[in-house]
Amino acid sequence: SNLEHKFKEINPTMKLALLATLATAATAFVAPSAPLTTRSPTQIFAEDEAEAAEVEEPAAPRSAAEISALTSSVKTIFSLEDINGILPHRYPFLLVDKVVEYEQGKRAVGIKGVTLNEPHFTGHFPNRPIMPGVLQVEALAQLAGIVCLQMEGAEPGAVFFFAGVDGVKWKKPVVPGDTLVMEVEIKKWNKRFGIASATGRAYVDGELAVELDEMKFALAK
Repeated sequence: SNLEHKFKEINPTMKLALLATLATAATAFVAPSAPLTTRSPTQIFAEDEAEAAEVEEPAAPRSAAEISALTSSVKTIFSLEDINGILPHRYPFLLVDKVVEYEQGKRAVGIKGVTLNEPHFTGHFPNRPIMPGVLQVEALAQLAGIVCLQMEGAEPGAVFFFAGVDGVKWKKPVVPGDTLVMEVEIKKWNKRFGIASATGRAYVDGELAVELDEMKFALAK
């Protein structure tokens, strides 16, 4: 080409000068490489110590008094003796030990301590005791009964029957040593016919164990 021909006509000295100029211009378009950063040994050790400090240390052992105090704010509204005066149930089928929250005619929170001494654990199951799910539902119904039997149209000690239950879901096994914390809310109460409906749920260590959408029961006539 004409450019190649003209380049050949240039003397060697001028060729060298031209190549040097082109090389210098080309480096102007090359991004400078990032400077190499190094960390001193002191900086590395400091970072390692900071990471170690972020690791959570195991909690200190707690005394029996400290653990017992965790429930100090939970007050008993109805004791077992009070419940015996409201429900007709008795051992081994009384499944509410105490009531710790109560709104008359509306709701209640009750406690059931689960122990291996209960007779159903003999056969359910011999090598893996689990509280039967139907008894968990029965315990919720008894708690609802504590509310309903103190409403207008009912009287303490009256017998009431299960009329139906819907939407029961069991979330985790309930075993001896657990404390079942139950809550029920009365949705309907017909004082004329003694018919009630309620919702319920129960927890173990803050985790949902059982819940139901609706349970219905009626006073015996």
